Amino acid sequence: MAVCYIDRISTFDARYPLPPGAGSDAVHTDPEYCLAVTRLGTTTGGLCGTGFALTLGEGNRLVCEAIELLSRSLLGKPIEDLMADFGTLARNMADDPMLRWLGPHKGVVHLALASITNACFDLWAKSRGVPLWKLLLDLEPEAVVRLLDLSYLDEVLDAQEVVAMLQERKSTRAERENVLRTGYPGYDTSVGWMAYDDAKVRELTKLAISNGFNAFKLKVGSLDHQRDLRRAVMLRECAGDAGIVMYDANQQWTLPVARTMCAELVKLRPLWIEEPTHPDDVMAHVVLAREIAPVKIATGEHIPNRVVFKNFIESGAVHYVQADCTRLAGVSEFLTVSLLAKKFNLPVVPHVGDMGQVHQHLVLFNHVAMGHEAQFLEYIPHLRTHFVHPAEVQGGFYRTPQEPGASSDLKELLGRSCL
Repeated sequence: MAVCYIDRISTFDARYPLPPGAGSDAVHTDPEYCLAVTRLGTTTGGLCGTGFALTLGEGNRLVCEAIELLSRSLLGKPIEDLMADFGTLARNMADDPMLRWLGPHKGVVHLALASITNACFDLWAKSRGVPLWKLLLDLEPEAVVRLLDLSYLDEVLDAQEVVAMLQERKSTRAERENVLRTGYPGYDTSVGWMAYDDAKVRELTKLAISNGFNAFKLKVGSLDHQRDLRRAVMLRECAGDAGIVMYDANQQWTLPVARTMCAELVKLRPLWIEEPTHPDDVMAHVVLAREIAPVKIATGEHIPNRVVFKNFIESGAVHYVQADCTRLAGVSEFLTVSLLAKKFNLPVVPHVGDMGQVHQHLVLFNHVAMGHEAQFLEYIPHLRTHFVHPAEVQGGFYRTPQEPGASSDLKELLGRSCL
């Protein structure tokens, strides 16, 4: 294997208008999906690592500027050397003595770190000629640990425990490897955007059922609470008693409103209620988790880092961990949160800010290597035409990707230099 040096680093401000109503929720009413892209170029075989973080609109430019500042330490380094102790590298970048002040470990700088990290993992897999899921599964537990920044988790999860967790599950991997052949189940979020009228929600849910899905999510949190409740009933009726439904308020409700609305929504037997209030309010989530049981709380889309996840998990404020490698500090922190969730026996069902492109690799590793249940992965198809190798979903299942890398290359960057 030839040594693969990073000799060019560039960013790309990718912005994609959505079809009318698509992507809308209670807070983000007219979104433009944007990707703050990192590109790591190498003269070895003309490889280019691509990573990105999800943003909306003008915020994308700010993240691209932060990527340029944070990524300079990678220039001239061999990718194998960087990944041999990536956890240390990630911590050093996150703790940049000047940029850290802007977080720490959240916001624009943390999103930039996500994009850079994801590009590193993509380049690493491409340099080895394998899909990211296979690269990760082929690593020894000690090598996986070296990818992680476990700082501030010491009292609940340390390197020795991670090695032991992964080592213990190696002997039973064969029992879970069938997922690589059958595919990973998905659930459809795109049926229930806030701006869609009732007829469109019915039509799209019927179509999703015909395409093999049996789990669906609806956006709630409008100013008209009766509209929310009417549509929630409608989705339950469309899905039928055997279908799985989830309701997502996208942080809109205050705690008093959330208590009132959740008390009504639980009557419809959803699997979870998602982001029912402000994402930083741990105690409000604790209250709601207690009151809506046995219905579960799902959150994570706007939980910025592993430390905040630790607080939510330890306090019982979350049941479904919706980690996202384009919102956390990339693949590395996603794996850290997944291990933390596994220790506390909580399922990981990612929020797919990457449209499922990278997460389709990560959930395979979570299931096979960590022993997480293969529950399902969110499906949002709106950007699939922009990817060189879009995630393939057939019969409601993500098919296992076979191309080298993390499935994050964009068509409009094909043939462009990483300069």
